[in-house]
Amino acid sequence: MFEHLKRIATLAWPVLIGQLAIIAFGVLDTAMVGRYSALDLASLGLGNSIFISVYLGLSGILIALMPIAGHLFGAGRADEIGHEVRQALWLAAGLSVIGVAVLAWPNALLRLADAPPELAGRTAAYLRILAIGVPAGLVFRVFNSLSTAISRPRMVMTLQLVDLAIKVPLNTWFIFGGFGVPALGGPGSALATTLINYGSAALGLYLIARHAEYRALGVFERFCWPQIKHQIALLKLGVPMGLSYLIEVTSYTFMAIFITHFGTRVLAGHQIAANLGAVLYMTPLSIGIATSTLVSQKLGAREPVQARALGLHGIQLAGVMAVVLTTLVLTLRRQIVSAYTPDASVIAAALPLVTIVAFYHLFDAIQCSTAFALRGYKITTVPTIIYAVALWGVGLGGGYVLGFNVPGTLPAFFTGARGFWFANLASLAIAAVALLVYWLRISHPAHRYASGHPSLQSAEPHVAEPHVAERHVD
Repeated sequence: MFEHLKRIATLAWPVLIGQLAIIAFGVLDTAMVGRYSALDLASLGLGNSIFISVYLGLSGILIALMPIAGHLFGAGRADEIGHEVRQALWLAAGLSVIGVAVLAWPNALLRLADAPPELAGRTAAYLRILAIGVPAGLVFRVFNSLSTAISRPRMVMTLQLVDLAIKVPLNTWFIFGGFGVPALGGPGSALATTLINYGSAALGLYLIARHAEYRALGVFERFCWPQIKHQIALLKLGVPMGLSYLIEVTSYTFMAIFITHFGTRVLAGHQIAANLGAVLYMTPLSIGIATSTLVSQKLGAREPVQARALGLHGIQLAGVMAVVLTTLVLTLRRQIVSAYTPDASVIAAALPLVTIVAFYHLFDAIQCSTAFALRGYKITTVPTIIYAVALWGVGLGGGYVLGFNVPGTLPAFFTGARGFWFANLASLAIAAVALLVYWLRISHPAHRYASGHPSLQSAEPHVAEPHVAERHVD
């Protein structure tokens, strides 16, 4: 068990740092644009809610490369990974067309948001600049998925940290102007992000072509057109993943929209709780990604018993870390909320929500790590259905009933913003239990051989070289 935990942690910590760097991007944009103007800050908030929904939905599809390449890597069939990467790059090109079209012509979405003309115009300018960067962002997602699949997460982490360091001066230059560039405000932060995306994509492609670990995969040794069989395989795994991301994002987006009805103070308290929940989520997310990688490699090597053990230990590690973080949040919740704001009324609104978030994180950690363990088995459709029922049905639907006291007889403690968070907690509890039960059944070696599941078939015919993956952990 200790060896498994060590391997998971070795892969997880670079992913965690990289994810925190991504969060820091949003923090920098908010802080710097907020100093420019209130209008630009509002356009940043509205624009980000649209952009994230579109981008995560599309980039989530490309994460399908991770279990596919992970299985091949574990099976010792690295020579086949290059072809899968080429197919993923073609898919990224096709998805880019969709992303650019939606973001470059966002008027329909802005009308749905009922944004005032001035705000709509500023948001549209912000989104059109981000649209230009979509192809680069999706190419980097391919590099990210490949690097994780072959146990090279430090490469991605290094690029993300470099991006973060570059983001500060670029933001300053484009938001506030200087050296012949006019002050662009919110769209300036989008321009900085777009330039960084292209730089990261170019470096990712360079590493794939020149770095020894990637060059051995032969990604650019030959040219090939997109092939229906491989595109279908990527979409079959990837579309449910993209939908699961979309379900998660939209559930929180609509939750914020509903809570807006309770006033600015309550909404501010909700934003603090939501931001804290997002930061806490980075730990189980990183553990889940590492677990998925190692599980897929073991399944590729036709070692289902080891795959199940790694999956179980990853879920257990996420659960233990969640207990530690929950305890810290409960102990320091007043200090944590005070660090966000000095406003006493907002602190009062946020404290009960942060308390709920602390317990909510326990279930969030289990559902996240279990879902990623299932992805290692190339199983994505059932988790997406579970998410839709739990997050949209119980979370949003139940939150609406509780938050707005639809029956008219609910105690005040379970209404308002607390009602939405209680329903969200219940939805994650349902998702965690359902996913865990499903994983325990599907991961049993006897079940997998009896069912002839693709996660085993994909490695045939092959005699696995023992511990092929361990030698390549970054």
